[in-house]
Amino acid sequence: MLFVVPPLAGHVNPTLAVAAELAARGHQVAWTGPAAALAPLLPTGSLLYPAGDRDASDGHDLGGARWRDLRGIAALRFLWAEALIPLARAMLPGVHTAVETFRPDVLVADQQALAGPLVARRHGLPWATSATTSAEIIRPFDDFPKVGEWVNLRIAALLAECGAPGGWDPRFSPHLVLVFSTPALIGDGGPERTAARAQDAANGFAGRYPPHYAFVGPAFGARPPTGDFPWGRLDPGRARVLVSLGTLNRAAGARFYPAVLRAADALADRAQLILAAPADLAGDIPPHMLHQEYVPQLQLLPHLDAVLCHGGHNTVCEALAYGLPLVVAPVRDDQPIVARQVAEAGAGVRVRFGRARTDELHQALTAVLDDPAHRRAARRIQASFAAAGGAATAADRLEKLPPGPRPGPSAPGTAPTENEKGP
Repeated sequence: MLFVVPPLAGHVNPTLAVAAELAARGHQVAWTGPAAALAPLLPTGSLLYPAGDRDASDGHDLGGARWRDLRGIAALRFLWAEALIPLARAMLPGVHTAVETFRPDVLVADQQALAGPLVARRHGLPWATSATTSAEIIRPFDDFPKVGEWVNLRIAALLAECGAPGGWDPRFSPHLVLVFSTPALIGDGGPERTAARAQDAANGFAGRYPPHYAFVGPAFGARPPTGDFPWGRLDPGRARVLVSLGTLNRAAGARFYPAVLRAADALADRAQLILAAPADLAGDIPPHMLHQEYVPQLQLLPHLDAVLCHGGHNTVCEALAYGLPLVVAPVRDDQPIVARQVAEAGAGVRVRFGRARTDELHQALTAVLDDPAHRRAARRIQASFAAAGGAATAADRLEKLPPGPRPGPSAPGTAPTENEKGP
């Protein structure tokens, strides 16, 4: 199995658990993507084929300074026009080489690694989508059709540029879509039926999801070490709340962290906040709080009572896997959608990020700590995650895909294949 991934920790982490499960069953696994960013995220000794590493000539800028200050539609346009589409172009040659060298039976492509499906089709390989965020699964552009049309046009232009036929979407495999969540969190679409949902029913799909959509829940694998953590300073006499803006958004919290500190002061007699943030942005940490640049999140979650975060899909699902209610302050991209899912499921409270107020944060934290309804909803989602099966279920579904032809090296004298048309 070959995993095609972007250089983003939240998109790589679920594949680690699935790959470990596959390896334990005797399968060979490898990754391909920007090697400089991926190597620190993968277990030691992992087989990694470089594809799309940045140089002075390319333009993909996932998580860069230009993206960091954007919000809303501007951030979404930047994500596609300046990051995902250029990343796909940059990764294509390396992914082709990885397929020709590793010769996988099946390719697993992250939804934001569009080069994977393009190469899979070129080689006739069955491929699965790795949906590490649930935002795309629920048709996020139903309420913003012009935005959805713009994204579709960008994707269609990429397919044409690569010589691929039109009429298909590389974000969604026709063979298998692994969704690292469950309908208990993302919902079933509600009582109203759009024309698209009516068409789903006409096509025989159960509910609004096709049968090849596998809701496996979160998959937890080994993570790189994050350094020492002062476990002895956790206060057993107070509720403990993790505050994290994730890996990419932590630098955007210059105005958010001070509001968190003031809210922490107001809760100091009953709650200990554990802040994961850059030291230069965290400010003066009062003694009733804990501060670390990075925390061992999976190891810390069983010791917590709630989580305040940015709405990153990984962080949200990891918290809910431990039955923890959330306060969610979405920053950009899919995070507002994930925050809405949390609130609509009853498992937490959404607050503003850009204009965060101390009283709003204080009220939201008090609500998730005191109102048992939020914890009950979080535990309901926790149960759905456990029943979904995680990495084992994902591996089961991948093993059931019929293998495609084993790609071989290019014929002597031909140039490396870079598009659907071939050499």
